[in-house]
Amino acid sequence: MQREVQMTLKQLLLAATALFVLSSFAHAQSSRYDELANMPFNQGVLSKDAIASLKDELIFQRAVQSYIWMLPALNMYGMKEGSEKVFGMGYNVLPIFKDRLNAKTLVTTPNSDVIYAMGYVDLREDGPLVIEVPPGLQGILDDFFQRPICSISEIEGRTWCGDVGLPGPDKGQGAKYLILPPDYQGAVPSGYLTYRSRTYGVFVFWRGFFQDPKQLSEPVKVMEQTRIYPLGKQDSAKPMEFPNASAKPANLLFPQDGSAFDMIDRFIQHEYVDPQDMEMRGMLAALGIVKGQSFKPDEKTRALLDKGAKTAFRMAHTMSYGPSSLVANGYWYPDRRWVNVFPGNATFTADTYNYIDARSGFFDVAYSASPGMAANMVNVGAKYPVTFVDKDGDFLQGANNYKLSLPKNIPAHLFWSVTVYDAVTGSGLDNGQPFPSLNTMDKPPTNADGSTDIYFGPGSPGQGKNWLRTNPGQGYFVILRLYGPEQAFFDKSWKPGDIEKIDTPAAVTEGRKP
Repeated sequence: MQREVQMTLKQLLLAATALFVLSSFAHAQSSRYDELANMPFNQGVLSKDAIASLKDELIFQRAVQSYIWMLPALNMYGMKEGSEKVFGMGYNVLPIFKDRLNAKTLVTTPNSDVIYAMGYVDLREDGPLVIEVPPGLQGILDDFFQRPICSISEIEGRTWCGDVGLPGPDKGQGAKYLILPPDYQGAVPSGYLTYRSRTYGVFVFWRGFFQDPKQLSEPVKVMEQTRIYPLGKQDSAKPMEFPNASAKPANLLFPQDGSAFDMIDRFIQHEYVDPQDMEMRGMLAALGIVKGQSFKPDEKTRALLDKGAKTAFRMAHTMSYGPSSLVANGYWYPDRRWVNVFPGNATFTADTYNYIDARSGFFDVAYSASPGMAANMVNVGAKYPVTFVDKDGDFLQGANNYKLSLPKNIPAHLFWSVTVYDAVTGSGLDNGQPFPSLNTMDKPPTNADGSTDIYFGPGSPGQGKNWLRTNPGQGYFVILRLYGPEQAFFDKSWKPGDIEKIDTPAAVTEGRKP
């Protein structure tokens, strides 16, 4: 009884402390906004101190909004520079994760259950490029704002964007794609599937599937048939290089602090000036980032940019935790916590505006977009239900134990997987297991009724159980991938359970080794 009273008093004290901290924070925020809004005009003008404070606030606010606007490009540039630092640069360099992508490679929400190839080509440096896509490939071509690159004219009666290979116009038969720079004015030769990028930088992203985790050579061989070379220079092109990216960890993450603006400056200096970007480029210009000029912020401005970047990074996280209020059906199911990350298309566009919050939340913790990822078509593309929270709406914590129940007949024509990711960086959770995921090819044990239970926690639930280890003190989120989603997913006759918090697993309680 005494222990219960002590626990009650402790809980009340913690609750009171939390309430005090929150109320103090709210008061401070209210005071800050009130101070800005109520700076007095004296004989029609503001004081010198007020002017200085408002100008600082303007730098801070522009830094926040510029970071958020640049997130897709910032994410991509982090990947590009991180990859080139480790594997080299050039149109002929296509790193392949030949042994799958594990958690030692830091990149936002990678899929450990396919073979990846990720290349970064430069149309400003090399001009129009030909990409010979081999048969049997599935891939994406995005510009450096991570927008699907589109064909310059209709192919078989429609405009194609982003998807190549199996989901693209070559339908898995292979083809020669010609990628034009945004400012290309020359003749367009025949014999190619011709696309035009809106940026000089182009992301070449191939995915290959395997049936057996111990047999990965076939998708790698397909990718190694890729050829990339400048238009008209096939015979003199540099030989292709396919370094094994699995063998050498790389940090492909983008900055979370003021150094992001140095990266943004490198992007602006090199990239094409898109007329549609002039307003936001004006915001950057006010911060000192102007094409053709050196970026040299003074110490005071540098400090404000650092605070702005850190604030924007956190704001973007709030956008990734749940769906935007502008997006209809932001949850896959009205009675589940699984978020739909795409607002009906891969460009994050509505009829009269862009879904800025949905786009920012996505590219804060993910990369690449294509119509096949967003299309709601049976057996086409993939679906990516994601959750940061458990059934009760509490954030997933590495010290806790949880269970996810997937009913029988999981509606994935190709395969399904469940992956855990670090809640801050979005990279695969480095949990000590070979990969931070479970998938169809792992042949996970099922229950007598055909359902599949997956356990999350720092300790093993026991032999023969599907377990993804988590790290105490580290928050995480979960993505359920369905490749080739079947009708039961779309009509919701099949629904995954929410992730439910459970007691300590028996294996740990009884002292057995995990």
